[in-house]
Amino acid sequence: MSDILLIVSGVLVISGGFFLITGGIGLHRLPDFYSRTHAGGLTDTLGAGLTLLGLIFYAAAEQSGDWGLVVVKLILILVFLFFTSPGSGYALVRAAFTQGHKPRLGIQVPEDRLWDGELVRENEL
Repeated sequence: MSDILLIVSGVLVISGGFFLITGGIGLHRLPDFYSRTHAGGLTDTLGAGLTLLGLIFYAAAEQSGDWGLVVVKLILILVFLFFTSPGSGYALVRAAFTQGHKPRLGIQVPEDRLWDGELVRENEL
């Protein structure tokens, strides 16, 4: 049983590392703020989540199936990360949009009437 947990742990840590590296490349290469925020949010949630899940399986394997204090702490970190990361990404993007930061839309030029909405006027009150 311990060998199976170690194999699952290794696969999860490697997949988490892959998503973390891919997200880091995305943060470096993507063109605008909104795309980079999306890459950072996915990296934080998926990459770190898979890595933490792999560490949970590893800790359970090392303790011969016993769910000790280390596993409980890792689960609490995973739950905290799962709930706070998307919320912080949303708050960051909403703040940028509220301040009038326009996304890069390739060749298309956004119409000015799209930016006269409720969100942009929210700070003018």
